Amino acid sequence: QLQLVESGGGLVQPGGSLRLSCAASGFSLDNYAFGWFRQAPGKEREGVSWISTSGGSTNYGDSVKGRFTISRDNANNTVYLQMNSLMPEDTAIYYCAAALFMPDDSPWYRRNRYDYWGQGTQVTVSS
Repeated sequence: QLQLVESGGGLVQPGGSLRLSCAASGFSLDNYAFGWFRQAPGKEREGVSWISTSGGSTNYGDSVKGRFTISRDNANNTVYLQMNSLMPEDTAIYYCAAALFMPDDSPWYRRNRYDYWGQGTQVTVSS
């Protein structure tokens, strides 16, 4: 059974850091690109970051560029999102998603490009 499980969310003060993990089970990461999305209350789910199948290419939403870093560890079947300099507007449920054989020039921010989704992890940035 293919499954993605996010972890690492929580409550953090503005300016703090969190590292989210997305653990995959039931399949190998080798042929999948991964995206991180987030959804704040009353807002649509938006693309945060993306990493290519090879790990050689990454993309970021404008609001997180320079603060967030995506990475992958195929040996451990895990994708990460390091989030630094967190701000209250980063508060949301964060989801990881996997896309099989996704070309590097695909519109990574479109939700319908992904085949599998995790259940999400809550990130709250507040003093």
